[in-house]
Amino acid sequence: MRGSDVAVRVENLTRVFGDFTAVDGISLTVQRGEVFGFLGPNGAGKSTTIKMLCGLLLPTGGTGTVGGFDIMTESEEIKKHIGYMSQKFSLYDDLTVAENIRFYSGIYSVSPGQRRERMEWVLEMSGLRESRNAVTKTLPGGFKQRLALGCAILHEPPLLFLDEPTSGVDPVSRRNFWRLIYDMSRIGTTVFVTTHYMDEADYCDRLALIYRGKIIAQGTPGEMKQAHLGRDVLEIEVDRPVEALEVLGKHGIEAAIFGSLVHATVRDAEADIPVVRSALEKSHIRVERIVKIIPSLEDVFVTLIETA
Repeated sequence: MRGSDVAVRVENLTRVFGDFTAVDGISLTVQRGEVFGFLGPNGAGKSTTIKMLCGLLLPTGGTGTVGGFDIMTESEEIKKHIGYMSQKFSLYDDLTVAENIRFYSGIYSVSPGQRRERMEWVLEMSGLRESRNAVTKTLPGGFKQRLALGCAILHEPPLLFLDEPTSGVDPVSRRNFWRLIYDMSRIGTTVFVTTHYMDEADYCDRLALIYRGKIIAQGTPGEMKQAHLGRDVLEIEVDRPVEALEVLGKHGIEAAIFGSLVHATVRDAEADIPVVRSALEKSHIRVERIVKIIPSLEDVFVTLIETA
């Protein structure tokens, strides 16, 4: 990468498809060596953004650089200096593990003298040393995920883009994958990762929340909680959560369903718990418990999109 402490910088980045604006004038900066999370629901514009940053899709408007290279005019240079892992893992299912690694060694122009060493590194990192001759489609999702990561960084890029890398894998594999991301960050690799799993936001140094093509908040996880959710959050267990949501809404209380529970945002937990309980019980909804909880980034995100 060209010398700079900034790995990614874009201003007013836009992408339009016909009458649909997928990415609507976003601006962000990613520092070298940090783990930057780009979060939002499916269809928010995450994948379109990452494709523009990787030189795979030309922006409709805006300016920016990735690794010091211009996203409008130097997309081929960008591709040489990054690693990219898509949510489909970018692997060839009918090839063996070793054949996939050899194929990507060629794609990324890994020198012949380094290919054996890099293959052994990927096999060790992914836990597939004993399965190098296994056909890739027979691997469990977590192993496919690690193999795809290994293939994306065979050429040891300084900047890595991961598009929904934990989608479709089990929670243990997700956690192990984030350990690998931390390992790369510690040696100076910049990681730009998109996800719709809000619980993964706390793994990031900084993050941006995108909704309907617009960035609605940016900062560290701690800053996001402090700046955008200055109120209390109640966790409510009831027998009919959907009806409870409707009742609270009629009383002007912001609430959302989290699994089988309801989270409500209030000004003062101590004063508002009796109000919430009374409103629900008057509607013949059985209240099992109401407690004040520490807000999560998912609570922040739900609050932000409610007001977006």
